[in-house]
Amino acid sequence: MTSSSGSGAGVGSETNRIRLSAAVAVPAIVGAGLGLRAVTVGDVAKYGGDALYTLLIFTLVILVAPRVAAWKAGALALALSWGVELLQLSGLPAELSRHGTAARLILGSTFNAPDLFWYAVGALVGWLVVASRRTGRR
Repeated sequence: MTSSSGSGAGVGSETNRIRLSAAVAVPAIVGAGLGLRAVTVGDVAKYGGDALYTLLIFTLVILVAPRVAAWKAGALALALSWGVELLQLSGLPAELSRHGTAARLILGSTFNAPDLFWYAVGALVGWLVVASRRTGRR
């Protein structure tokens, strides 16, 4: 299929390439998080998981909106991560986590201030990867 200009290399193909990259990255990030928890313990597992959590959200934002600016995807991923962490102050995530694994994985259970820093690390990594790939093509 070609673009309206006939070149076949239009915006649609770039959007599809970005979406495909994000779609491949999602299971890789989930696998990295599960692998990290399987082979490490303590702070490495916890804080590495925090960074990967935000990186996953970042990647899902890119999957849904492939043309979004990398800094906007990072800001949204960071805001969502921080929002979930701050919600833990209410006790609601802890209650929901008692009833299901998915809730525990997505919402966590207890507030931990250092998590906020590691979420920023995940957003920064996402931004750096996407921004550098986009800059490299110009």
